[in-house]
Amino acid sequence: MKTDHIFYRIFKDLPTTFFELWENSPQQVNNYRFDSVELKQTAFRIDGVFLPDDIDNPIYFTEVQFQKDCTIYARLFSEIFTYIRENDPKIRWRAMIIFRSRSIEPTIRERESVEPLLDCPFVKRIYLNELTVDENTPLGVQIIHLIVTKKKQFLETSNKLIQQVKQQFTDEQTRLEMLNLLETIILTKLPKMSRKELENMFGVNDLRKTRFAQELLEEGEQEAKIKIIPRLLGKGFSLEEIAAIVELDIKQVRQVIANLN
Repeated sequence: MKTDHIFYRIFKDLPTTFFELWENSPQQVNNYRFDSVELKQTAFRIDGVFLPDDIDNPIYFTEVQFQKDCTIYARLFSEIFTYIRENDPKIRWRAMIIFRSRSIEPTIRERESVEPLLDCPFVKRIYLNELTVDENTPLGVQIIHLIVTKKKQFLETSNKLIQQVKQQFTDEQTRLEMLNLLETIILTKLPKMSRKELENMFGVNDLRKTRFAQELLEEGEQEAKIKIIPRLLGKGFSLEEIAAIVELDIKQVRQVIANLN
C-alpha cells in the first residue's frame, strides 16, 4: 500500500486531521497551508509540510513510516535542519512521525543518537494501531485508522465511513473527494473487490462519479477503439488515417496490428 500518498491526500483534503492527531485545536489549520518544500542544496523535496501564514508560528513536518527503517530519524532531522539552515535559523519547528505500529520504530540502540530530540515537546510519535477510535472520533482520524484496521472489521468500518461522508458533506465536490479517498484505501487493501461489491458499498450513482468508475470507462473506450482497428485496416485505411479516427498514437495502432498476426 502506498501509504504516504494516502496520508498526504488526507492531510491535503482534511488538514484538520493533522492537528487533531497532534491534539491541538483543529481551528489552528486556518493559519496553515499543506505543501511540499525543496531543499536546494540537496535537490531533495519534503512532501509533508504545514507552512504557517505567520512566521511566528512553527512549521510542522510530517513523516509516514509503514516499514522498518533504522535511518528514519536521522534522515528526518537532517532534512529539518537543512531546511532551517537554508531559510532562517530562527524558524520554529515541530515534527510528527506516524508509524503503523511501535514494532517498526527504530530500536533503542538505533535511535540513541537522536533520543534527546525525540523526548522534546517539538516531536510527536504516532502509532496507528494504538489509536483509540470510536464514532465520536474526527472523521479524518477514523479514515487514517482504517488503513490499519484488521480485515474482520475493515468492511464494516468502511461502510460506516462511507455513510458518514455522505451525511457530513453536502457539497458534492467535497463528498466525491472523500469517497475517492475511501475508495483508494479499500481497493488498495482489497484489490480483488468486484465492481458489484463496490456498488453495494458506495451506491451506483456515487460510484459512477469516482475515479475507479472513470478509469473503467476509459478502459472500455480503449477496448472499443482496439476492436475497430482491424475493421478499418480491412477497408484499406492507412495507419495514419486509423490513428486519427480512433484518436490513438500511431505506435499504439502499429502495436495492435502486430498483435493480430
